[in-house]
Amino acid sequence: MNRSRLLFVLTMAVLTATVSAAAIAKPSGTGKGGPFDVALIGDIPYTAVQEEQTARLFGELDSEKLAFIAHDGDIKSGSSACTDDVYQRELRRFEASKNPLVYTPGDNEWTDCHRPPNPTPEETDPLNRLDYLRGVFFPNDDSLGRKEIPLQRQSDYYPENARWQRGGVTFATLHTVGSNNNRPTTLSNGSVIGNEEEYQARNAANLEWLAETFDAAEENDSPAVMLVIQANPFEEDTAEPSGFSDFKRALEEETIAFGKPVVLVHGDSHTFWIDKPVISEKRLLNFTRVETFGSPDVHWIRATVDPRDEEVFSFEPEIVEENVAP
Repeated sequence: MNRSRLLFVLTMAVLTATVSAAAIAKPSGTGKGGPFDVALIGDIPYTAVQEEQTARLFGELDSEKLAFIAHDGDIKSGSSACTDDVYQRELRRFEASKNPLVYTPGDNEWTDCHRPPNPTPEETDPLNRLDYLRGVFFPNDDSLGRKEIPLQRQSDYYPENARWQRGGVTFATLHTVGSNNNRPTTLSNGSVIGNEEEYQARNAANLEWLAETFDAAEENDSPAVMLVIQANPFEEDTAEPSGFSDFKRALEEETIAFGKPVVLVHGDSHTFWIDKPVISEKRLLNFTRVETFGSPDVHWIRATVDPRDEEVFSFEPEIVEENVAP
């Protein structure tokens, strides 16, 4: 994306963010502590050039005092090999971060590994890759990064689903990915991708984790909730059974019942955007969607969280100047 196009997108998104923030419902809970900043990133790096840009991005993040970094998945492109060294490379990057880092997997890390080029049968098997990345990125109950924060994991089988609190605000990751969330889809060549059994089990776990997260927010009188997933559930490109409908329906119900600000952070579409989309059937004033930058734009979003403010969340795009195409 060139500079003029990037500026146009940023202008539109910031205008949307201003409207969104003003419309968020007031939290009924009491504020707990002062404001803090969170970095939101995802869908990087996809190329060798972006590996260099991502190094610059993390250098900038290291200079910031952040509560944590949230990476919403896709640490590689969907057309690159799913080899062990790719996962290990990004693990090293995450562990070297001066700030705590919480990561949720993307479809490029496992769902899409059926695509060439992958040199071995293991690396072509999505479930093999899923097992591998779980072991690599989620070995214990702490975040990644040199400064760890404790996390509550859903289970040993779904360790990627995590929950934590800061300033009374409840944060959680849910393993919801693109490619129809791994629900079977027929491609144009007639082949079918996806795995219904895997989808059904993980979908049930996600719905349970979503409900438990809002229960925890209620019990702790959280002023707001932020959820982080990889998929863009608002852009579905298949007429086959949706891998996102259950999640959206449950999210809408929980958001209505909670009645305080809820933010859904996701990637997958690679465009910084903030708005208030219809979740399942309704547009809710206390719900905001934040989509992170992604390839080819290697930048980040600063989320300022102020539990004492009635809106709780505000967002600002942070541009790494050296990463802007001329």
